[in-house]
Amino acid sequence: MPRLRIAFFGSGSFGIPTLHALTTAHDVVGVISQPDRPAGRGRAFTPTPVAAWASARKIPVQKPDDVNTRESIGMVKALDADAFVVIAFGQKLGEDLLGKTFAINLHASLLPAYRGAAPINWAIVDGHAKTGVSVISLAARMDAGLVYATRETEIGLEELAGELHDRLALLGVDPVLETLDAHAKGTLKGATQDDSKATRARKLRRADGTVDPRSMSADEIRCRVHGLSPWPGVDVLLGGEALRLVRVRSHRDRSGTPGTLLADGTIGCASGCLELLEVQPPGARAMAFGDWRRGRRIETGATVMPAPIVPNAGASVG
Repeated sequence: MPRLRIAFFGSGSFGIPTLHALTTAHDVVGVISQPDRPAGRGRAFTPTPVAAWASARKIPVQKPDDVNTRESIGMVKALDADAFVVIAFGQKLGEDLLGKTFAINLHASLLPAYRGAAPINWAIVDGHAKTGVSVISLAARMDAGLVYATRETEIGLEELAGELHDRLALLGVDPVLETLDAHAKGTLKGATQDDSKATRARKLRRADGTVDPRSMSADEIRCRVHGLSPWPGVDVLLGGEALRLVRVRSHRDRSGTPGTLLADGTIGCASGCLELLEVQPPGARAMAFGDWRRGRRIETGATVMPAPIVPNAGASVG
């Protein structure tokens, strides 16, 4: 495959597997990422996952507040890249920056489904059995470019958004490399998206992390719990105790009083029953539900209620 000079635009860990592959297959002449941000309990300024990965391997890193300023454009142009690869970057590349440079983006959905910030999460929350990745051209409208390549995968019934995120990150490597190869050979073709089939994947909010078994089916709760893990998470009050639901299993063939803990340890829902597999108490690590319940006086018939939510601006897995 012809070697290209690649400028990589990325921030979240979703792009690291592809960036790693690019350093072998091509010449990564620079990485452009978001600026360091306060993180952790100490609020120390911390580089993005991509910036940290690249710096550790002595790859030049730029961290502009705005990649479209004259100064930033000049620094990017100085890299003399043959192609731009954009994955979970967090800023839109303007026309002055793009110029005539070939540029592609790896998106975590089968476009035109789930254009936007949190495609992995919403595919699970909405109960889809399959999802995938798409390699597209950059366009003025979000995630609306030509589709060059896709890969499809099934979503596991007990798979969390964080786990699917990591699988899709690996799944995206080959289609990105294949797209660059076809471009270098002059054989690349793209397919126009059907805008009439487009759906949105907005940013997540803490207010999304609520479920109520009195009005929701076990399947609906399972999808929401798994789609919102690790962030923002779904919290309930079980017997008056705060508890985060991490991993669950739905049983359509069982029934019980909605919103109560049943004799078999499941929770009755509006339809079906919910088995708790992993939970996380406040300030502790995730653990098996049986381990959490052991030693606590939570009897059959205990109520399960939505926990209070404090809404705020959100983030997504990626």
